[in-house]
Amino acid sequence: MVGESRRWMILVATTWIQAFTGTNLDFSSYSSHLKSVLGISQLQLNYLSVASDLGKAFGWCCGVSLLYLPLCLLLFMAAFMGLLGYGLQWLLIQRLISLPYVLVFLICLLAGCSISWFNTLCYVLCIQHFPSNRPLALSLTTGFNGVSAALYTLIANAINPHNDSLYLSLNALVPLSISTLALVPILRQPPPQNPSSDTVRSDSLIFLLLNGIAVFTGLYLLLLDSLSYNTYNVSVARILLGGAILLLVLPLSLPGIIYSHGWACQTSHSSSNMGEVEFLELQKELIGSRATNMSFNSTSTDDYPTSTDDDHSTSTADYSNDIAYSAQEKQGCCEVVTGKDQLMRLGEEHPAWMLVRRWDFWLYYIAYLCGGTIGLAYSNNLGQISESLGYSSETNTIVTLYSACSFFGRLLSAAPDFLKNKVYFARTGWLAVALVPTPLAFFWLALSGSKIALHAGTGLIGLSSGFVFAAAVSITSELFGPNSTGVNHNILITNIPLGSLLYGLLAALVYDSNIESSKQKVLIGEAMVCMGRQCYQQTFFWWGCISLLGLACSFSLFLRTRPAYDHFERNRKQRESEFF
Repeated sequence: MVGESRRWMILVATTWIQAFTGTNLDFSSYSSHLKSVLGISQLQLNYLSVASDLGKAFGWCCGVSLLYLPLCLLLFMAAFMGLLGYGLQWLLIQRLISLPYVLVFLICLLAGCSISWFNTLCYVLCIQHFPSNRPLALSLTTGFNGVSAALYTLIANAINPHNDSLYLSLNALVPLSISTLALVPILRQPPPQNPSSDTVRSDSLIFLLLNGIAVFTGLYLLLLDSLSYNTYNVSVARILLGGAILLLVLPLSLPGIIYSHGWACQTSHSSSNMGEVEFLELQKELIGSRATNMSFNSTSTDDYPTSTDDDHSTSTADYSNDIAYSAQEKQGCCEVVTGKDQLMRLGEEHPAWMLVRRWDFWLYYIAYLCGGTIGLAYSNNLGQISESLGYSSETNTIVTLYSACSFFGRLLSAAPDFLKNKVYFARTGWLAVALVPTPLAFFWLALSGSKIALHAGTGLIGLSSGFVFAAAVSITSELFGPNSTGVNHNILITNIPLGSLLYGLLAALVYDSNIESSKQKVLIGEAMVCMGRQCYQQTFFWWGCISLLGLACSFSLFLRTRPAYDHFERNRKQRESEFF
């Protein structure tokens, strides 16, 4: 019982860490202020957001360091990197220090590196302590990473809603405080162990309830966070902040209640169950003898192929059936796309040199680059987008909307695991479905500059990109092996700084070229501001076309991996039917 409670304490601790370390999502809340203080162009501001995203490419350093250093030390190293990176930016925006642009770029890179280290440590903790429910644990904890901007907006409104530089000081101090708070459960974490089937079932129930609490938390922040900003009432903001903290603490009590209820039920029925012991023992003997006979028959004939407990083990006969099945599905021009070097089973380990040779990986890479990453580039430009459309007073509200919808998208990535017994669909198919709203939102924004279009488009893009960010770890694990996830996933997310650079560069060039032709020239601080729909209209159109490419690649990935997922599901159902 104590070990189980400590295991769930680890999950709650990772949830807190993720909830307060998605500090790159509130960049739009202070980017305009930073631009005016530095007196830089939109293109130069874009390079600073790229620097923050580029820091995520160094997550592998944390993974390697885990082989030699304790996790707690790495946790505080990540916290102090954020303290230094964001702290120096706060001093800069307060005009207390003056730094050249190159050093500002480097401190933004350091701040982004701290985020990737926090994420890597949380992934490791979830995978170690929830091996059987790894996708559920990852989707829940990474989901809270998407709500960071909403939480920071609420904290800032509770202190001073008119001070944009406050976000930088919060980004520097809050992760360090949360890391100190999470240190206690991490130091007392139980040794990793393989759970029993009963534990896996009870864990699934707890995850379902925790996701329910998470959904309520997201709705709370989405509906009430904007209220705290619009009223400019510090007292109201503080009350709402207290409610948000209560919702984050609430999951601590849920596992204890469920396990206590189970223990009470077991104790109360122990006397009535004593008479069934002999019957159960006899039943076990009969089942054992039957299994022995089946095992003998399977070794003497080929009618009953053997199987192992490993979810990814397959027989030669099954492989040939799957290959024949997939060959029947290939027709015409689709054969080249879905047939060459096709993945035929899940969980096969792929070292880095093998990974980069697979078509499936590059389809996956482009789908992520043109789907999830383009949503991140959109969020980095939200400050300037709302400003150019004349809604600068609602920037924090729009950032909160993106953050909350990203949070819900991350939670939705757990849908394949909750629905697999009723409606089974390959996880790569869910990925393709999740990318559909992105091009629709961008084309809508290109056609209309209304407030409704801005809010609805932001929500759709946040929902779609959030799903991709959370589902990516599980997809990487299933397609290319769970033991290689740490290295392979860091190779995958190299698309984030690449996409941030390319998409941000496109947006900045269009933005700067339209400053001269804008309806009115506005000078904020030492920076010129573009005003009007034309500032981002072409950008939205090109982003929409690029996201269509990502959707096409995700659909091709689904067609190529569907036989492997179908084979895995047939094996799972067969083992369950034999067990029961």
